[in-house]
Amino acid sequence: MAVSAAVLVLRALGLGDLLTAVPALRALRAAYPDDRLVLAAPEGLRDLVELIDAVDELLPTAGLGDLSWPGPPPRLAVNLHGSGPESIHDLLATDPAELLTHRHPDFPDVPGLEWRDDVHEVDRWCRLVEYAHLEADRSALHLPAPPGPSPAPDAVVVHPGAAFPARRWPPERFAAVVAALTAAGHRVVLTGSAAERDLALGVADRAGLGEDAVLAGRTDLAELAALVAGAALVVCGDTGVGHLATAFGTPSVLLFGPTPPRLWGPPPSARQHVVLWAGNVGDPHGEEPDGGLLLLGEERVLAATRSALEARVPHG
Repeated sequence: MAVSAAVLVLRALGLGDLLTAVPALRALRAAYPDDRLVLAAPEGLRDLVELIDAVDELLPTAGLGDLSWPGPPPRLAVNLHGSGPESIHDLLATDPAELLTHRHPDFPDVPGLEWRDDVHEVDRWCRLVEYAHLEADRSALHLPAPPGPSPAPDAVVVHPGAAFPARRWPPERFAAVVAALTAAGHRVVLTGSAAERDLALGVADRAGLGEDAVLAGRTDLAELAALVAGAALVVCGDTGVGHLATAFGTPSVLLFGPTPPRLWGPPPSARQHVVLWAGNVGDPHGEEPDGGLLLLGEERVLAATRSALEARVPHG
């Protein structure tokens, strides 16, 4: 029996990075329907990768320099990871028949699309596949709900953490929002990684909630996805959880800063998402909360949550 040809796609990054690449992955799937589409991404994302109809197989890849291709050279290797040079080097090492990538001066003989910093992350990868004359639908972000039950059906999910301090709204402000939502009769749960559990516990304590409201560090990715898919509302910063809300069509209030939402936010056409941004651009990897993010006051965030909850269509 003949082994089908493979399309290898490198995207060895995080949760939000994976979700913004879904339209490009679907474009590749449509263009190569008979080939095996293999996604090189972290093993920790497996539960989410299995929801993406475009992907046949996950090749566990922790990051740059970790790609280990086990089979015959792929028909096509696609660099959805970055601009290079490391990602280009990793893919060239698989000896692909063809490489689709942005161009980089370290590889003058490798053709590719010019990298731009001023495009939305979804658009960036759709533009790359379009460079190869494939058709991409930038709105094709939706994923089916995970098969498992939600740990807290119809709750308001508040996610106070973010990858870098610059993107973290102060915990005392999150606590004020949580307390007001709870007083209004909503069940609120707090999410985060195991490393963010103390942050979530602190927010809960300030808001007068017990430890049972803190799911941070107690959910795997499948459970977190089910939680977001079944939530009444998600409130968070510029994080992967916000991209989960976009993927599952769950209403959200997103606190952006210092990265503008035009680069990483939900589609403007998805009206169930309320994006708050003060207009200031700064360093997303900074060690202090961004000044623009701090301009977002508690009352503005609360008003946005009330509006989103009143406008939502109940699950079921």
